[in-house]
Amino acid sequence: MTTNERPERELHELRWRVDTMILTKQYRCIHSTSCRCTKGHLSEDVIFLVFQQLNWNPKDIATLSCVCKWFDDLAKRVLWKEFCKTRAPKMMLDLQSSGSHSVDGSWRALGKLLIYCSGCSKGGLFNSIQIPGHFVYRTRFSRTSGKSFLLPQCRTDVLYVSDPCEHLDQGEEGDVGFFRGVFKSFSMSKVRKMLIKREAKLHPTEVCPYCKAKLWSMLQAKMIPQSASCRLGAYEDCIEYYVCLNGHMLGICTLLPLSDSEEASELE
Repeated sequence: MTTNERPERELHELRWRVDTMILTKQYRCIHSTSCRCTKGHLSEDVIFLVFQQLNWNPKDIATLSCVCKWFDDLAKRVLWKEFCKTRAPKMMLDLQSSGSHSVDGSWRALGKLLIYCSGCSKGGLFNSIQIPGHFVYRTRFSRTSGKSFLLPQCRTDVLYVSDPCEHLDQGEEGDVGFFRGVFKSFSMSKVRKMLIKREAKLHPTEVCPYCKAKLWSMLQAKMIPQSASCRLGAYEDCIEYYVCLNGHMLGICTLLPLSDSEEASELE
């Protein structure tokens, strides 16, 4: 066997063992006696190496999470964290620069926010059109763009915001864009303090699609600056976004025609 063939064969065996779970029992699922995993667990180190070789594929992580609660816990603590660090390394370093080993709302929620456009449903948060949620291959998140979504007195806060996910030709609504973001240390942010000071109401029924926490409407709290529409290339009176208790942001806007959008960007 050649030197190159051996690692490939070993990786193949590891993947097969994850699927069949026939190794000698090392851990026991304490959550349910009916779990298939009671036949035996791989060690966390082995699973880590397997998913490292898979480049922390989010589909595979989600599949593993469905096996049992033990694997689900491992995915929440380790695998989704590594996925986030691989997908957005500079952003993750900044979000953890305060010394925390975790993020608000869990690593799984942040991983989903990085790759999932939540869309909207009639009667839901944005109460207008029906656009299904979908996964996106890659999205750029910008700390600089985040400043445009904050009132001047809150711009010492750190907010990362994505480029809008464009959904074109939505009937009377025109071209619609969805955007999402995340605050660093939201519990200590000036935005949160201002929302509380203004006695902003949490949405009575809808929750964050990423972490299931309650949501504040930034439109209702009158905390959407004009600079946000300029940054998005959107009509000023057709932008709305929410922030959840864990600091995840999601919003919708009606996009300007391309020429008008370019002009607005130049005036910013």
